Amino acid sequence: MHVAYIPDGRIAGLSKLPRIVDVFARRLQVQERLTEQIAGAVEEALRPQGVGVVIEAMHLCMMMRGVEKQNSKTLTSAMRGVFMDDLGTREEFLRLCHGNGVLG
Repeated sequence: MHVAYIPDGRIAGLSKLPRIVDVFARRLQVQERLTEQIAGAVEEALRPQGVGVVIEAMHLCMMMRGVEKQNSKTLTSAMRGVFMDDLGTREEFLRLCHGNGVLG
């Protein structure tokens, strides 16, 4: 899971982002909604210039029953503000999420 935001005056301590994720992840729900809820909570709490959330998850229901597809992953994303509007910002975030970027 990857959560990023570009501050606009307010910042959160590093431990606050995992806490936001935990609040929503403990609920029984679909991954798409979880992704949107995390982005919305960060946006509401911090009013940043933008928020990006990417979740890549393996679902046991696909691995153990039904289609029985091992190692299948579901990827969801939510982009708000500059992460949606600015192609360069979005590409940098996604590149970092996939380990293809270097922080300088």
